[in-house]
Amino acid sequence: MNTRRTALRLQNLVPLKPRESPAPAGPGTAGRAGNDVERVLPQKSNSMVDAGIYLHGKRISSPSTLPDTFRELNKAPGSMAWIGLVRPEEAELQELAAEFDLHELAVEDAVMAHQRSKIERYGTTLFAVLRATRYLESQEEVEFGELHIFVGPNFIITVRHGHSPDLATVRRRMEQDQTLLRLGPEAVLYAILDTVVDGFAPVVTGLENDIDEIETEVFSGDPQVSRRIYELSREVIEFQRSTKPMVGILESLAGGFTKYGINEDLQQYLRDVDDHVKQVNEKIDGFRFMLRDILTVNATLVAQRQNEEMKHLAEASNDQNEEVKKISAWAAILFAPTLVGTVYGMNFDSMPELHWEWGYPLALIAMFGVSVVLFGIFKNRKWI
Repeated sequence: MNTRRTALRLQNLVPLKPRESPAPAGPGTAGRAGNDVERVLPQKSNSMVDAGIYLHGKRISSPSTLPDTFRELNKAPGSMAWIGLVRPEEAELQELAAEFDLHELAVEDAVMAHQRSKIERYGTTLFAVLRATRYLESQEEVEFGELHIFVGPNFIITVRHGHSPDLATVRRRMEQDQTLLRLGPEAVLYAILDTVVDGFAPVVTGLENDIDEIETEVFSGDPQVSRRIYELSREVIEFQRSTKPMVGILESLAGGFTKYGINEDLQQYLRDVDDHVKQVNEKIDGFRFMLRDILTVNATLVAQRQNEEMKHLAEASNDQNEEVKKISAWAAILFAPTLVGTVYGMNFDSMPELHWEWGYPLALIAMFGVSVVLFGIFKNRKWI
């Protein structure tokens, strides 16, 4: 996962002050909130990818810094600020918290990252954590990103940790659909949810292809397939941790339709996203069952191959024993006459029957007789 962990403790957070109403900006002067920001933040934020001020669905300003964003928002009543950040520093989030009255716990989560997917409401501000995914074809693995979203009455702030999702595409699509963008921050939130859920589809396709490849490798006897099954199972579980909480997030949003007077079009939009999430979760459950079955089949095939190898080893051992028996039998047969010949081949003057006329024939008969007897014994025992 391409994310960065920033150490932060709750007690180290600067206490957040309630938002103060900005003083009316006179000619050539900025609002109070803007002046406060300028004293703390640098003029250029490295973490701010894009920021826009929207009025009636149209982009009316593109500030390059957070102080400019605050000033432009305050100068245009009824407008909405859409601020996109990537791995911001704590100071930047603290200034955003002071300007938009963000809750300190939500700010802490946005700085630390590595949070579970969730949605929480703090007063008039909605805070959501989403885990986006994308499939890397070259590595054949799933990459996970994390997105934190603050949604208020006149602003939406996205804090991205990782490469996913592509929020620039969301912004372009929303700017082209002014009717939808006119509905405010909730519309942007639903568009982001739709993009995150749409990003699940390529991952599902990639995992399906990986499972098909694994099935082929299992029956081809690839010795590395067990490791790949385990790694893919871990990816599927991690992927499910990104998709399954989305059901609860969407249900929570749906529960506030009536209370917060959500537009009917947005309600239908959200229901469509919910249908897609449920379909993805059903497929992921199927993947887990398939991988479990594949692992069982692989274990069975490995056991069968081991049994076959043991059988071949046993057969080879039996064949070797038979060869050893034959060699031992012939060695014993040849040893008996060799022993007699060796004894009578000694150069001693005083030896029994050394000068006997029938000694030589009798020795040959003895050697031949012993060999025949041994051959008969070994033949009877099937050593020969």
